[in-house]
Amino acid sequence: MIPQSPLKRFFLHPSGLVGTIILLAVAFMAISASFFFPDSPWKMVARPNTWPLTQPGLPLGTDGMGRNLLSFLMYGARVSILVGLAAAAAAVFIGTIVGAVSGYYGGRIGDFLMRLTDAMQTVPSFLAAILIVGVIGPSLGTIITSIAIVSWPMVARLVRAEFLRLRGLDFVQGCLVMGMSDARIILTQILPNCLSPIFVSTSLLVATAIIIESSLSFLGLGDPNVMSWGALIGNGRSVMRVAWYITLIPGAAVVLTVLALNLIGDALNDVFNPRLRTR
Repeated sequence: MIPQSPLKRFFLHPSGLVGTIILLAVAFMAISASFFFPDSPWKMVARPNTWPLTQPGLPLGTDGMGRNLLSFLMYGARVSILVGLAAAAAAVFIGTIVGAVSGYYGGRIGDFLMRLTDAMQTVPSFLAAILIVGVIGPSLGTIITSIAIVSWPMVARLVRAEFLRLRGLDFVQGCLVMGMSDARIILTQILPNCLSPIFVSTSLLVATAIIIESSLSFLGLGDPNVMSWGALIGNGRSVMRVAWYITLIPGAAVVLTVLALNLIGDALNDVFNPRLRTR
């Protein structure tokens, strides 16, 4: 039996297929927001708290300021995707460097880096993000930076464990005998064999970043100059009894996006699991 490629195995996986479809729908919302709504999303278009499907051109109604909720939702998808991808990329970059150096060299360098990682993990990630944003000030860059700072320790531990497992294998020892430099061994021999768990963890980091950004915006610590699902959920708190849909719709968007990323993570884990490749 000819083994299937990882990409084919991923799309044949039910979780991978469903998660990809949902995530593509969110990405389409983000990309096409300015096409469907060329005017400013902050523009007031109707009476406040107009319920969904009660007025032509407003399928999701309006929020407490009379702004088009569908426009708000689509522009908010941009913020969620941007923050999720940027924060996850930064966390993976930092964590991979720390984990690779610690796992490959060990000794005092490895111990120091791991103690630094332990120190970072003693502080609850969400509280640390609140502290960083509160001190520096709420902006998109600050939010991305704060999420990256609190997220990289998980990647560092994962990469370090993989490097500790791989550095003693014969192919690495052969590279040392051949006189390869440490940087070349790390980048071309060991790191490519660590990509599978890194890919899986990245999908979870993106989901975590979206949740943290939404939570910060809900608390009023988001960037006031951009649309955000969390900010819309927070704005709907005061009118929960008369217009609960304002909170429900963006909340459902956050849940579906995070669910899609977790489904993709589960599928990637199954695809890259060595015990499942031969099935």
